[in-house]
Amino acid sequence: MPQKILAGRATDPQLRGDLVQVKVDQVILSRAPSRALAEAIATGMKKTPVEVAVAYDGTCVADASSLADIDEGSPHSVSPEFPTYNIPIARPGIGFPAPVHLERFAAPARLALTDDPRLATVGGIGMLSLVVSPSQLGQALATGSAWLRPPRSVQIHLSGRVRPFVCARDVALELLRRNLDEVVRRIEGEHHAPVILEFAGPSARLLSVGDRAVLCGIAPQVGAAAALFVSDEKTEVFLRDQRRSKAHRALVPDPGAPCEEVVSIDLGTVDPLLMDEEGVVRPVRDLAGKPVAQVVLGGDSGVTLRDMLAAALLLKSKRVPSRLDLLVAPPSRQVLEVLAQSGALVDLVATGARIVEPDRRVVTSEIYPPPPGGLSLRTADPEPRIAGAPSFVVASAETLAYAVATGSVGDPRSFKRPVRVTVPRALPTDDVLILRDKKGEQVSTKKPPPAPAAVPWKGPLTLDVLAGVPKGNGRAAVGARGRKAAAPAEPAAPAAPVAPIVEDDKAQPAPAEGKAAGGVALVLSTLDEVRAVAERATDLSTVRAVVAPFVPSTAVSAFASEGIATFLVGAEALGSIKEQKSVELPAPAQWGDRVAAVFGSERVEVAWLATGMERSWTHAGTVRQPPSAGKPAR
Repeated sequence: MPQKILAGRATDPQLRGDLVQVKVDQVILSRAPSRALAEAIATGMKKTPVEVAVAYDGTCVADASSLADIDEGSPHSVSPEFPTYNIPIARPGIGFPAPVHLERFAAPARLALTDDPRLATVGGIGMLSLVVSPSQLGQALATGSAWLRPPRSVQIHLSGRVRPFVCARDVALELLRRNLDEVVRRIEGEHHAPVILEFAGPSARLLSVGDRAVLCGIAPQVGAAAALFVSDEKTEVFLRDQRRSKAHRALVPDPGAPCEEVVSIDLGTVDPLLMDEEGVVRPVRDLAGKPVAQVVLGGDSGVTLRDMLAAALLLKSKRVPSRLDLLVAPPSRQVLEVLAQSGALVDLVATGARIVEPDRRVVTSEIYPPPPGGLSLRTADPEPRIAGAPSFVVASAETLAYAVATGSVGDPRSFKRPVRVTVPRALPTDDVLILRDKKGEQVSTKKPPPAPAAVPWKGPLTLDVLAGVPKGNGRAAVGARGRKAAAPAEPAAPAAPVAPIVEDDKAQPAPAEGKAAGGVALVLSTLDEVRAVAERATDLSTVRAVVAPFVPSTAVSAFASEGIATFLVGAEALGSIKEQKSVELPAPAQWGDRVAAVFGSERVEVAWLATGMERSWTHAGTVRQPPSAGKPAR
């Protein structure tokens, strides 16, 4: 199915070559909207030619720092001038980007590019959503096309029916328990291509679009580029309920279409599961009786409208225990309205719930973090699990309802009698919080944000070696890559000490101020560390290279577009490399598939993972092209 979507939009329908140019249908801006807009304007964009482009402003709880970000034109802010470029703004309060886009914009058999891995859930409607860097998004906004690696597919065959008190969240956790990440990693290593999960089988067609979205949400956690369901009569009904029936297109795989591997799962064998604070998936009974201090019901993934209504019914006439804090974060404004109209919101409030705004920092635990020394249960998928990050337990809405009712973890089947939930067909679809340009009314007096300066690779370079993921948000750093410099220049020493690095809960010392170095090479051990760095690549301005035993192809492409070289190294060499203080890399002209790097006094051959045009992006420090060079794909 992903190949069908790309082939219909590619200049080469056979998808030959390391990268192919494809036409983009949608661009979804969530993590760094202003940075993507700056790149597009630098390429010469006046109005974006893509079918749908939306910028989500996820800061609902305004504070001094968020207001300062807007005033200073931070890459993570959403400024008022977006609608003038044919990019509507989804205003704060509309909901989390993933569920809102699924309801109001996502369309089957289309290609979307985004900077937010949590948008993988839109695959539940049959739309292919791929994560790229803000600079690649800028190119897509300006030209309507992008260069992508042709993907490979892993089929997940679903059969059987789920039993009472087993939700799509439990099925998603079962897939994680079956080591799907190892399958993805092996196929990535063989083909050096993105892996996309395709859900198929008789039971795939029985699931609602909401349940399908929950299953697609696991893609980033296993290293897959995206996940995709068929578009069938269930999809058509969903779009009709959203009053968007014209957006429907059928999408089914061709008979006998090849895939790299098939993973089968019988839904009837799935029990209520949870992912513990260490990221290990276990049966709920393993933690039975453990006291719970916080429950966050909702968020941007892992829960459907049906699940929210079921939890409200299970908690009707119940009371929140004295030592438990129940937070309800409705995924979207539409879900909030349905809960209010059905009376479920009243039941939750009567239980003792607090309704919180759909702020992006809720899912990252920047606000409402897990209480110290207490157990926090949540429905949303976790952010990458790295040392020092907040940890919580992930479980289904019905498991959370049992925890609220009893004050401790337990199997929701102890409720004995399942509730019957009727999801209304008449849904509120008023887009009052979508800000569009109406004949120039939204013209802003502010100047567009400046495009960041690119710092190319020139000659041999010596980089400081740091293990793990930098602490803090890194936004204030002004590093060797000079993103805040006035013009491109030779790589220079950091203007300030680099933030300490978290590795095994111990912070390593930062390079001394004024030390002559070309930047930083991060040595990463796990997929979660790679994901964390990829999501913050625009913030970590000193990073020039990433070295790891596994880097997904989408991350390699995103790093390359930011001028970051990505190298593969064997797991057995990681220990000695981490102990070194610096690495010497030869001049880019000497780079090939293998690069001879000198870590301290040790010579190590590493594999350069970039391919095709990605290599020229790395050397140039940017994917940006001159305004005259950008032309849409036919």
